[in-house]
Amino acid sequence: MIPRGRLLAVGAQIILPMVCAAGLSIPVAANAASRSQTPTLAQSGQFEALPLVRSAQNHLLVHAYINNKPALLIVDSGSPGTVIASKRRKHFGVSEVPVDSKYPSRVRVNGSYNALVMAHTLRLGGLTVGEVPAISADLSGARRAAQSMHELQADGILGTDVLFASRAVLDCQRKLLILNLQPDLASPVPGLDFSGFQKVPMFVSEGFNLYVNGLVNGSQARLMVDTGAFATLLHRPFVKRLHIPTEQTRLASAAINMKEEGLDVARIKRLSVGMVDIGRNDVGVVDLGGILNEAMQLSPPAVGLLGAEILDRHHGIIDFGTRTLYLKKT
Repeated sequence: MIPRGRLLAVGAQIILPMVCAAGLSIPVAANAASRSQTPTLAQSGQFEALPLVRSAQNHLLVHAYINNKPALLIVDSGSPGTVIASKRRKHFGVSEVPVDSKYPSRVRVNGSYNALVMAHTLRLGGLTVGEVPAISADLSGARRAAQSMHELQADGILGTDVLFASRAVLDCQRKLLILNLQPDLASPVPGLDFSGFQKVPMFVSEGFNLYVNGLVNGSQARLMVDTGAFATLLHRPFVKRLHIPTEQTRLASAAINMKEEGLDVARIKRLSVGMVDIGRNDVGVVDLGGILNEAMQLSPPAVGLLGAEILDRHHGIIDFGTRTLYLKKT
């Protein structure tokens, strides 16, 4: 258990309608040296599997290069945009968006505005993405927490803009990020075996957040698929409405541009995602109004984040190309 005062970072949710996967150009640099450092799938030149590291904050981290400098990024399916820590802007040499750019100079992140910057290149293994718009945001809370746990500090967040554009597949349990080096070719990833998995369609919002339908104690609900959330979290007013008892903890959570908030815990008697019965499950309870935003008005409404612990335990595989979540019953 982590004492209050150490920040457990929830993945950033970014309102970024003007910056999406369709706006990215991806020149592929089939670099033999970089490929030799990471495994390939079935000797296919089209796909590359990058190993991930799971941190003590339950984040999946990938090694990358921003403007040819090594970077450590949180792979966050809850972040529609790629993020660079504001304190690392100078190190990576990213520039502000030009006045005549098709992108805005500022974007709204969880209710507040952040500067948009341009990374000339973002390299992930053998895939090079050119001219990447990225949000400059304060990640000092997550970086302090990593430092207190004697871990490497993340330089930013790899968001769904790049994950959609590269038709990536994220295997949460095996800690692999599989990239399509030729994303114009919508081929299935060779060697992936979905025997025993349940297929759960994902709804993609206008802001490029991913949602799945589920049930919480029999009530219909949507959950955002968020690998950046250290645990599954439910919106406090929703939990109160269902009269579910909660217990206080010494934990705290926060998101970009949002204050650190105390975390309560509730035991859900029955939780399901799609047709997958998660069963009894302890979840975190916080105010998610600033994160879920308009999605709370959907039918069924968005009421929480499907976090890293369930995605790991049920061998979650997120296919950004087909917009499908695969879960295995335990």
